[in-house]
Amino acid sequence: MNFDPRFSGRQFASVGTRPIRPDGIDKVTGRARYGADFNMAGQLVGRILRSPHAHAVIKSIDTSKAEKLAGVKAVITAKDLPDLTDGDAAMYDILDNSMARKKALYDGHAVAAVAAIDARIARQALKLIEVEYEVLPHVTDVDEAAHHHAPLINDQVFTEGLEEKPAKPSNVTKRTQFGHGDVHKGFAEADFVVERSFKTEQTHQGYIEPHACVASVNADGTADLWVCTQGHFVYRQHCAQLLGLEASKLRVTSSEIGGGFGGKTHVWAEPVALALSR
Repeated sequence: MNFDPRFSGRQFASVGTRPIRPDGIDKVTGRARYGADFNMAGQLVGRILRSPHAHAVIKSIDTSKAEKLAGVKAVITAKDLPDLTDGDAAMYDILDNSMARKKALYDGHAVAAVAAIDARIARQALKLIEVEYEVLPHVTDVDEAAHHHAPLINDQVFTEGLEEKPAKPSNVTKRTQFGHGDVHKGFAEADFVVERSFKTEQTHQGYIEPHACVASVNADGTADLWVCTQGHFVYRQHCAQLLGLEASKLRVTSSEIGGGFGGKTHVWAEPVALALSR
């Protein structure tokens, strides 16, 4: 395929050809190993307990019954993932999203996790964890959430992008403007001015395999993580910082990902899996 008439007749080595995909045979024959396909000797199964409330204070978590269940090897909560972010707000958000600390901020927010010898026992253990919530009001509409009277979700968020840092926290994380030229002059000289607001619904990537990982922390402090990610260096850096590991002692192996589209560069369950293994 020629994109410029000056090159008519020229044969390109790559553009316009149909090269064989190097991963094609493995995928169509089922030989490709995705994040959930990794297995190790003595491997445990992890399951996460999630908040049923969209906004709630976590008053207490009692894991004692789950810990006593035969076949359960580890139970963790936020106290097993101490804050090592040293004031880094972005990293704290990742830590808090991996395991809720003071509050559950959305329906499905992780509040505890277990590792057991099989999935059935792990699910049983989750049912034995007792969580006391103080349910708070919530909003699900973006415009409603931006109003000053809306329930405050995170008291550490102060709107960025303003001329002065606001004195009060807000649900609006950042204000961003794009533009160039003299807008007011352009409006004044225009024959017609059309003003409208546009809103889109929340969307998410549609990859074949959801987030999955296998973690192994060794007695000497080294660790391995097999995960479906398109950014294994980011995963290594973030997981090492959140768990207080030296990055050089954490080896991250990226598996087949079943698609990513930018959605598999974010750390979710990986710190939890490492903490359970540890």
